[in-house]
Amino acid sequence: MVEQKLPTWLAEFVPAEHIEEVSKYAQESFGNRRRIDYGTGHELNFLSFLLCLDKLELIKREDYAALVIHVFFQYVHVMRGLQMSYWLEPAGSHGVWGLDDYQFLPFLFGAGQLRPHKHLRPKSIHNADILEEFSKDYMYFESVLFVNSIKTGSIRWHSPMIDDISGAKSWEKVNLGLIKMFRAEVIGKLPIMQHFMFGSLISFTGGSMPADVAHGVDDGEHDCGDHSHVFALGQEFPDCCGIKVPSAIAAALASKDASAGPRSAHVRPIPFD
Repeated sequence: MVEQKLPTWLAEFVPAEHIEEVSKYAQESFGNRRRIDYGTGHELNFLSFLLCLDKLELIKREDYAALVIHVFFQYVHVMRGLQMSYWLEPAGSHGVWGLDDYQFLPFLFGAGQLRPHKHLRPKSIHNADILEEFSKDYMYFESVLFVNSIKTGSIRWHSPMIDDISGAKSWEKVNLGLIKMFRAEVIGKLPIMQHFMFGSLISFTGGSMPADVAHGVDDGEHDCGDHSHVFALGQEFPDCCGIKVPSAIAAALASKDASAGPRSAHVRPIPFD
C-alpha cells in the first residue's frame, strides 16, 4: 500500500520528473520484504531520500540539525518497532556493517551531537547511570542503551566495536572516525552498494551485469531476488546475500517469551507470507 501511495504523497512537493527516484529511496528504507531483513544499506536509502529533498532545495541548511534529531531518529524508532514486530534478520553476515546488528548512522550523528559537550566523554557509555540519564537527550547514548537492552553480558563482549570506540579521547575523534568508517565500510562495500539504486539526483559511473553472470552460477542458485547489481569496474563481484542468521532482537524476545509462558503478548511470530 505504501509503495502505491508514495508517488501521490510526494507529488505535493517533489517535481514530477523526480518522483520515481525519490519514492524508490523511501521504499527501500524499510528493509527487504522478501528476505525479511534490514541493514545499513536500507538505512543509507533513507539518508539518500533526505539528500534528494536537499538537492531539490526542499530543505534549508538551518534545518539539518532538526532533520537528524527529529526526522532521522524518528525513522530509527520506527525501524526498531519493525525489527521487534517481525524479527528482521540483520542484512548480510550478522549485521557486519553496523555498530549494532542493524544501524550505523545513529552513532555517527550521535557523536556529532556530543562534540561540543564539555563533560560527557566517550567512556561515559560504561556508566549505567549516565547512560540512563542522558539517553533521553543524546542519540549516541540512547543507541548504546538500546543495544544493551537486547543483548546480554558486557558491552565488551556483545559489541566490541562500540567498546573500542569508547577509548577515544574526544567526541570529535569518534565522529571523524565514524565518518571515515562509514565511507569505507558502507559506501565503499560492494555487498551493500550493489543493491543501491542510482538516478539523476544521485548518480554513479560504473557498470552492471545480469545476476547469474555476476555470481558465476546458474539461475536459481543464489537468493538475491529479481534485481540487477551495480559494481565498480575492475573489482571482483562478491556474494551479496551473506549468511542468514537470527537477529539478536528475536533471541531476546524469544527468551522473554519463554519465561513469560507460551501466550506472551509481546512476541509475534515471524511472517512467512
